[in-house]
Amino acid sequence: MTDSVLFKEESFEIIGACMEVHNNLGIGFSEIVYKDALVYEFTKRLIPFEREREYIVRYKEIVLPHKFYADFIVFDKIILEVKCCSQLANEHTAQCLNYLKVSNNQLALLVNFGELRLKSKRVVL
Repeated sequence: MTDSVLFKEESFEIIGACMEVHNNLGIGFSEIVYKDALVYEFTKRLIPFEREREYIVRYKEIVLPHKFYADFIVFDKIILEVKCCSQLANEHTAQCLNYLKVSNNQLALLVNFGELRLKSKRVVL
């Protein structure tokens, strides 16, 4: 049987960095603190990333005035969306799906630092 998990190795590296951040900081900080720590971890591990990449949203024949900013684009193909809440909700998954649509990426990793154990979810378009 063929292993068909999209970007398996890259996802493993990203989640490993997230786990390291969660293990060291625990819960209770705002999202920005976890994002700053992820910058450190990605840099230390030589994981290529871009923080807060801007995307436009097209509607019919126009570009809408408001843009969105993905928390991270990792390996130039995976969106990493960082949350810090009591639990992930359907709205967070929907947000990732919308980000995937406008970015033309196939995979988003939704990660929640707000629980006792790091929670993550793969969102595939």
